[in-house]
Amino acid sequence: MTEREKMLSGILYDAADEELAAARKRARLLTRQFNDAPTENDEERRAILRELFGMCGETQHIEPPFRCDYGSNIRVGERFYANFGVVILDCAPVTIGDDVKLAPNVQIYAAHHPLNAETRKTWRELASPITIGNNVWIGGGAILLPGVSIGDNSVIGAGSIVTKNVPSNVTAAGNPCRVLRELP
Repeated sequence: MTEREKMLSGILYDAADEELAAARKRARLLTRQFNDAPTENDEERRAILRELFGMCGETQHIEPPFRCDYGSNIRVGERFYANFGVVILDCAPVTIGDDVKLAPNVQIYAAHHPLNAETRKTWRELASPITIGNNVWIGGGAILLPGVSIGDNSVIGAGSIVTKNVPSNVTAAGNPCRVLRELP
């Protein structure tokens, strides 16, 4: 297995691998181009996102600055909006549905590290996929940890740290994030 295949399979991988380093360098170049593109030139910015992301709908709007690890592991649906300062560490697939809104400084972390100190010393990493359903709103400064899913139509409160799956049609908030109530 290549290190990329290991990364996408959720097993320990070497992030210093030449192929992965080149993919991150590509993402840095494209995100710099995106972040530096004139805000009035929406078509240029959309073209950069289409090149950066593994898949994206016809309509999306991301406010710069935007950061990601690879970009190619991000799949975004239609009518996606991300406000200023969003970070997506997409070492594993990050799938975002239609009509999703991210407030400023939302952080989505598919990357994580081994809990065992000896294994951590090897600099090998892990990654777990993240899925965000349709019609989801994630409040400012929220953090989504590796392996979580957020169901359709749910709202995540500002500043929340999502450590476990959130079902559909709920408002959830806190640290750790927990369901507060069902939505109509």
